[in-house]
Amino acid sequence: MAHGDITHIDIPAADHQRSQEFYGSLFGWKFQEYPGYEGYPMWQAPNQISGGGLAPRSDDFTQPRSYVEVDSIEEVLEKARAQGARVVMERQPISETSWWAIFEDPDGNVIGLYEGTTDTGE
Repeated sequence: MAHGDITHIDIPAADHQRSQEFYGSLFGWKFQEYPGYEGYPMWQAPNQISGGGLAPRSDDFTQPRSYVEVDSIEEVLEKARAQGARVVMERQPISETSWWAIFEDPDGNVIGLYEGTTDTGE
């Protein structure tokens, strides 16, 4: 993936099993939990490119969130702030080689950022 590509989509779900059955039946998505990511079933679309996960639904996470691949989270957050965005979550590690962050754009849209590679144990 390249800087600016949509790399991941989190879908908030109150019942992961129900959501897996729903999206599996509707779109043919396959689900799997990976070591280190228990309780976070990840989905893979039939094109083997698109994917994401079922995240726990909470009061502050009620809508799907797209994640954009970037070369440098720090640089993107700096530019976003300068253009009126609010940082919701600073850069946090996912693994030893990947990080994420979340910002809210000036219109209130919440967007995730992703940098690096994720070892899913495969």
